[in-house]
Amino acid sequence: MMKPTLAAAFAAMIAVSGCQLGGSKSAAAAAPQSVAAVNPYLWRATLDTLAPLPLQSADALGGLVIYDWKSFEEAPAERIKATVYILDSRLRADGVKVSVYRQVNTDGTWTDAGVDNETGQQLENKILERARLLKASEIG
Repeated sequence: MMKPTLAAAFAAMIAVSGCQLGGSKSAAAAAPQSVAAVNPYLWRATLDTLAPLPLQSADALGGLVIYDWKSFEEAPAERIKATVYILDSRLRADGVKVSVYRQVNTDGTWTDAGVDNETGQQLENKILERARLLKASEIG
């Protein structure tokens, strides 16, 4: 289970990143122009929602986005990373899967730690919410 300090920092990251309609220039630039394998709204929403995490690799055709470790000021002895799988070319609730990993630093050594089961689901919901906003902004 996540400690309250890291959970609060991660929740704040989710809340802030999911609320903006404009997105960041770097995330928009990294979004594919036309991708047949994955949904472009889910792709861009993933990059926008998890923008606070450092991007390690992104495969637009395979629908895999891997983020590197990041510690937050509120919990410097803990760090998180995420992997996002975009599973469909359609904008569907089951079209995205997020895996979150957490480590704690004990005496200078990073060791794996548990993650609240709801964290991945909350991120998936934020990505879906953002994808729907992106789609609606292009239609309307």
